Amino acid sequence: MAAELDRKKADGSYLKDSEEDEDLEIEDDRWDDWEEEGANAGLLCLFCDSAYDTCRSLFEHCAAVHFFDFYGIKKACDLDFYNCMKLVNYVRSQVAVNKCWSCGIACVSNKALQEHLHDPIQFESNSFAWDDAKYLSPFLADDALLYSFNDDEEDDENDPMSVDGKEIQSYLSELENIEICEDIRDVSCTSEPNGVLPCDRDEKFPQGLQSVPEQNGDIENAKGTIISARTSANEIRIANRNYFGSYSSFSIHREMISDKVRTDAYRQAVSENPSLIRGAVVMDVGCGTGILSLFAAQAGASMVIAVEASKKMAAVATRIARDNTLLMNQTPNDGSSQRGVIKVVESMVEELENSCIKPKSVDVIVSEWMGYCLLYESMLASVLFARDKWLKPGGAILPDTATMFVAGFGKGATSIPFWENVYGFDMSCIGHEVVEAASQLPVIDVVDKCNIVTTTEALQAFDLIAMQPSQMDFTAEVELIPNETSSSHHEPEIIWCYGVVIWFETGFTERFCREKPVTLSTSPYETSTHWAQTLLTLEEPVAMTPSTNGSHSQTQSMDSSELGTQDSPAARIHSRISVVRASQHRSIDISLEITSVGVDGRKRQYPPQMFCLS
Repeated sequence: MAAELDRKKADGSYLKDSEEDEDLEIEDDRWDDWEEEGANAGLLCLFCDSAYDTCRSLFEHCAAVHFFDFYGIKKACDLDFYNCMKLVNYVRSQVAVNKCWSCGIACVSNKALQEHLHDPIQFESNSFAWDDAKYLSPFLADDALLYSFNDDEEDDENDPMSVDGKEIQSYLSELENIEICEDIRDVSCTSEPNGVLPCDRDEKFPQGLQSVPEQNGDIENAKGTIISARTSANEIRIANRNYFGSYSSFSIHREMISDKVRTDAYRQAVSENPSLIRGAVVMDVGCGTGILSLFAAQAGASMVIAVEASKKMAAVATRIARDNTLLMNQTPNDGSSQRGVIKVVESMVEELENSCIKPKSVDVIVSEWMGYCLLYESMLASVLFARDKWLKPGGAILPDTATMFVAGFGKGATSIPFWENVYGFDMSCIGHEVVEAASQLPVIDVVDKCNIVTTTEALQAFDLIAMQPSQMDFTAEVELIPNETSSSHHEPEIIWCYGVVIWFETGFTERFCREKPVTLSTSPYETSTHWAQTLLTLEEPVAMTPSTNGSHSQTQSMDSSELGTQDSPAARIHSRISVVRASQHRSIDISLEITSVGVDGRKRQYPPQMFCLS
């Protein structure tokens, strides 16, 4: 299972790399003759002197630095090739005279223009400043951009991942003086009517330059803040694209559906609680193949909104619902009067339009949002967003609780035993090196219950009805006590703790599932799941022995050996664990601080360790 995480991570990057390789091959074939003529002098930025090799990199620069989102404007205003050409020439003509292409304000210099940053103002329906035949003529001689920007059109259509303002605001919450409004997002996914870009409809752009700070220092700070927000937005967009792209692999969906513990828990919660589901409006957040939506439709839901951000999987879910005569308004083949109830919507739930469903109109939200170590991939934030916008007061979330647990694991959960005897040969040096490397990275693996060497403690509990997104970041402290052993020897048995293992349970509790409450557990004491467990390996194993062993208690108090070693084992381990969302979007950082405590009260602190699950 440790390799499984790498495979799952690799799926997204492999798909992206394969698509980019194919695009490069097509580009090479298309432009061979042109390149041989040596005509390509680079693609020049519309606003500054920067030059780029590809349109995508140029326009990403324009969006991040100059607030000009070409692909977003093209999408929102439904611009064809010729209107895109007009737009490029128009912007170049305005920049040449130091005028803002959006609001028309004249600046005293190009530097002042580049500091004059704001989101585009509203455009009148079907009336654009660049809608003039004169802008069909290249403003810049030999402007290679005019003959290149349309090449990325197909990529644009296959890259629907957008960024929500709330998501960016959460991502940048640690930075000072940043205010992200609803309009800061990749507008390529919006469907604003009448060609209006997504900005505050109630706010008029002020005349003059009052919106720009007067002091140079303030200008630089504001510019840096805005650029940071734009850059972070782009990073989130790329992370979203890779994340949802990875779930276009059917092998991942087969693995999840084949996980009987997982799928049966959801099937029972949905299918065996008729008082909750029958006649209800259900929203499935991140529907994938639509299996949970199918369960809900089969259980008698009046409507199921299946939300899926992956374009491929949304199409697959639609086909599956249709093939099973459960698609919205589809008449069953058996001639019965019951019609299909599933409506598949291709969108991130944060970008779901009110036209699809009215706010506060959903009775039940169901989602399989959990990742490794529960919070990896950060799908929980999307569920909480859906709760706040779409769920009725008193509505249900399935599952409605989640709890993380932690315990200490022993040598048997590492690779050391394997390498100690390889066909009779001692290769333990490899095992120790592997364990040393594991102390820097979390390991996803199935731990046998016999290798749990301490008590199990609850690390953190979440109530999805009441919690806030900020609670996904937490610090908790637990005491891990060695398990009692059945040894009959006079000498105390030493238990070696090589690290801590984290797992989770989610509850479909009696609060909503009155007929059939269900618990989905990824515990080492239960049937294994595709989530396995998350192992955090210590840089140095800790020797422990139960404090109830009287003979050892008497000798330890007089022992001057270092605590946590063979000669002076600890009676318990005090652990302080922090889990926070990482700077890399959809990843989590975990810090582990442990202190071994002797039966006589002596303590030994170990250096903190950091793990990134990405």
